[in-house]
Amino acid sequence: MFYEHPIPEVNGNTIKALVTLTPAESKRLIAKGVAAMPEVKNALKSGIIIFARGTTNTYVAEEIMQTSVENKAAYDRKIINKAEYSRGIITHGELTVNQRRGTGNDFVLKDGKVWDVTPQEAIAQFTRNDVFFKGANAVDAWGEAGVLCAGADAGTIGYALMSLVARDANLIVPVGLEKMVPSVEDAMNVTGVYNYKYSIGSPVVLIPLVKAKVVTEIEALAILFGVSAAMVGSGGIGGSEGTVVLVIEGGEASVDKAFGLIKSIKGEKPVPIPEIMRPSGATFNWDAKAIQDAAVRR
Repeated sequence: MFYEHPIPEVNGNTIKALVTLTPAESKRLIAKGVAAMPEVKNALKSGIIIFARGTTNTYVAEEIMQTSVENKAAYDRKIINKAEYSRGIITHGELTVNQRRGTGNDFVLKDGKVWDVTPQEAIAQFTRNDVFFKGANAVDAWGEAGVLCAGADAGTIGYALMSLVARDANLIVPVGLEKMVPSVEDAMNVTGVYNYKYSIGSPVVLIPLVKAKVVTEIEALAILFGVSAAMVGSGGIGGSEGTVVLVIEGGEASVDKAFGLIKSIKGEKPVPIPEIMRPSGATFNWDAKAIQDAAVRR
């Protein structure tokens, strides 16, 4: 469900601002909002945080690790660049997978310090106060989110989800509104890695993220500034594809601050393409089974 954050009542007149955010700008805004969540601050002080691989999570980690020179250096060592700290991606017009995936374990913190363990080892020690960050490929109007998985074992979320649910831990899902779909449940029901005859890239299944705290641009603005926001459009051309259009409303001082932050993140550079990806689906004549079989052999 969408993360609930109270919007304070405004004494006096409210004002509105119309803003646009490219996908990269949205990632930066959402990351700032997530870093300000009480659950995250508490886990950073005394707890465990896991950043599952994904480009949005690199922004989240970057914002969280700005707290000290030591933490910033640790981030720079662990996450070489945003493109390589990823798994499944959509680029060149098809579904594909980063074949290099960086080096070492996923980025894990314990009590605010880098902890060099596997995420599986870290989850084994999770309590309800710890945090697992997982990006998403779909979010609907009810706040349900889902992630596309190319592996028959469901990848990261395959080993993590039920353990997180059982421990009542914080599964926080930062996701931009560019990924809005009519229904995550309906999408899940038509997908499956063995469901297709043809596939433009890697065959995938949509896994719903149960008990997730979903943070979009709207929740991030509420967390940071106590303003409300509504999505009123999306689209774009010439590098602005996926841009979302929002109307922000609140007290004048709060809207001014929100607008000031958005101005400061305008021009955020898009995430580059990983260097090594799976062969194009065209190599297999878009045959879904052949693409899947080749991935398994790897």
